[in-house]
Amino acid sequence: MAFPSLTYGQIAVSKLFAKLPDRIFAPLASENRHRYWALLCHLHSRRFGPDAPVPPVKGFTVKEILQDIADELELQEAWSDEENLPDSSSIEQRARAIFDRLHDCGWFKIENPRFDRRVSMHPTVSQFLDMVVEFAEADPVFLSGKIRSIDANLKLVVDGEASGDVFNEAARQARALLEHVRNTGTNIHDFMEELSREESTSQYVHRFFNDYIERVFIGDYRELRTKEHPLSKRQQILEKVERIIESESLKQGLMNWYESKLSHGNHDKATRLFERDVQRLNDLSRIDEFLERLDDEIGKANKRAMAYLDYRLRSMMPSEHLVRAAIESILNNGLDQMSDPFPPGDMVTPSGLAEPKKASQRSQPTAFRNAVVSDERRAYAAIMRRARLAREVTPVKLVEFSRTQMKDRSAIASNELSLNGIADVRMFQTLSALSLHMSAKGHLLKANARAATPGLEVRRLGSEEEPRPLISSAPFQLEKRVRRNKSESNHE
Repeated sequence: MAFPSLTYGQIAVSKLFAKLPDRIFAPLASENRHRYWALLCHLHSRRFGPDAPVPPVKGFTVKEILQDIADELELQEAWSDEENLPDSSSIEQRARAIFDRLHDCGWFKIENPRFDRRVSMHPTVSQFLDMVVEFAEADPVFLSGKIRSIDANLKLVVDGEASGDVFNEAARQARALLEHVRNTGTNIHDFMEELSREESTSQYVHRFFNDYIERVFIGDYRELRTKEHPLSKRQQILEKVERIIESESLKQGLMNWYESKLSHGNHDKATRLFERDVQRLNDLSRIDEFLERLDDEIGKANKRAMAYLDYRLRSMMPSEHLVRAAIESILNNGLDQMSDPFPPGDMVTPSGLAEPKKASQRSQPTAFRNAVVSDERRAYAAIMRRARLAREVTPVKLVEFSRTQMKDRSAIASNELSLNGIADVRMFQTLSALSLHMSAKGHLLKANARAATPGLEVRRLGSEEEPRPLISSAPFQLEKRVRRNKSESNHE
């Protein structure tokens, strides 16, 4: 049964920029869009996101936001000149220019602009940023969880423990589930088109087996057709929907909710919305059709990948060199006109045919045996584990070692570090390597080094090695990381 659809496209056109600023997409459409996005993600994680600390009631100071932008700019490559800043401009000046543009485009909201300027983000803009970040970090969908949620919600409605809000949420989840399965086939086709542009065979194989299906699209694809998968119980969901429609009391309760909450007393609109949600849940009966289409797309993708890999492997064989060598041999040594390339005897004989394959009987596996570990082996394993833990280096251990050595000092040289065992030697060795990374020109090496030593800076002091009793290394200095003071932010 088909139901009339609402003009949601027209509603979206009229409401998008009623909620969002008109120029909010300008930074993400500029030449520096990747760097702007990195900055927004950094601010989302530190200040405005759900995982960030609770923000002040009046908002953050301009100085704090400028410092966050400057910290992210230190780890980024050079920006293009679309901001009209000279190459010699400092990071502070670039941070100020970027802050002003984000504010002009509507990402920031400044309160008390004449006195104590405070920066916050409008709730609608913050919600939009949350949605975009969640979309960018989306993991593969597990259909089992979606099906269980739909079934549990409908059970609450059938049992009379929930109202239209739960029924509407179940319909939304059913629609999203079908859309994901239906679009996965197209996504696989696009993924294979992108994969075919890989020039390296090793990279092609790596991406095909690591990014394919279960890590990108559907996490439990292998279990979809098994009896244990919740998708096999979709008929029970359809039966629950049928019971809700046939029960006058349940249907009337849902209609009351749709009329009061979604349509503001408009009975005809409430009826259309209710029938739309019923149709979305009944569409779960078509999921087999979508899954069969998905299986066909996956089969085609597998055949295409195997043919591509076979071609790549065959093209690596030196066939041209063999043909050239054979031609040169014939030209140099000649070829008897009476001879032919075939060996003596019949070309096709019964003895030359392949014998039929014989099925080999596999022996039954033996029962598992319980291994008994001796006390000596247990002690040996414990010693090996302690040795491995003593040599393990983590950011937490590095910070603890550094603070123990520095005590109340703000800096300490490498020749002042006391080494009392293999664990201290490993910490010293890692700090020496990090000092080399800190002095490198690559932004990625610096970023990894700073992440490995939170709150600390490791600076290289020279290139000549200093002799030590346990290990020698180029001199370096360990300092506590101090946040810079921005001169032009003092009057904020």
